[in-house]
Amino acid sequence: MILAAVLSLAIGLSLGLLGGGGSILTVPILVYALGVERREAMASSLLIVGVTSLVALVRPARAGLVHWKTGLLFAAAGMLGSFLGGRLSSSVPTRALLLGFAAMMFGTAFAMLRGRREPDAQATLQPGKMLATGLGAGMLTGLVGAGGGFVIVPALALIGGLPMRQAIGTSLFVIALQSFAGFSGHAAHVTIDAPLVSLVAASASVGAVLGGILGARVPQEKLRRGFGVFVLVMAAYMVLRELTLR
Repeated sequence: MILAAVLSLAIGLSLGLLGGGGSILTVPILVYALGVERREAMASSLLIVGVTSLVALVRPARAGLVHWKTGLLFAAAGMLGSFLGGRLSSSVPTRALLLGFAAMMFGTAFAMLRGRREPDAQATLQPGKMLATGLGAGMLTGLVGAGGGFVIVPALALIGGLPMRQAIGTSLFVIALQSFAGFSGHAAHVTIDAPLVSLVAASASVGAVLGGILGARVPQEKLRRGFGVFVLVMAAYMVLRELTLR
């Protein structure tokens, strides 16, 4: 339980600092460090990331860095996709889900190492693309237990036309809604360890508060690149573990 609390701080730190990445850490921590069954870990991850995102959301919301209208538009499609993904996940082999999750981690790592550009100052909201992207991100969220922050943040910035700091704040709002919707899709066929999930969520929430405070002080570019390397290593480890298990 002490290990769970310590490792969970990293989940919150990632969400507080970058507006995403919590699920990238949550699923591997639950499965490989804490021995949680894979399908249960994916469902638990959604609940943990949803709660932690709400805590991390407080700071940007108070600073006016959440664009509620754009967030609701994106989340409306994302919640539907997330619920459907959660329901469909029971029919997909767990190893395939984890390998799919690792593939998403590789994509995330390369995107982080490449870096993001600020959106064009003239960029405007594109509702059609936002809804389509939200639906796709939501399906991914429900299927593999990922909050999808590193899909959501670029979409909000480049398709929604939001400045990067506002995109990060708004992503926390979207992640929370999508995560809870995805968990509701899993709830019908998965039982979670409530005490463990409560502990991880509480510790991650502490990390989210710390991450929000540190976010104003740590150079985002260096942090993003360092985290990208870490996610790349974690993804390689997951693939190795899953392909060598009988």
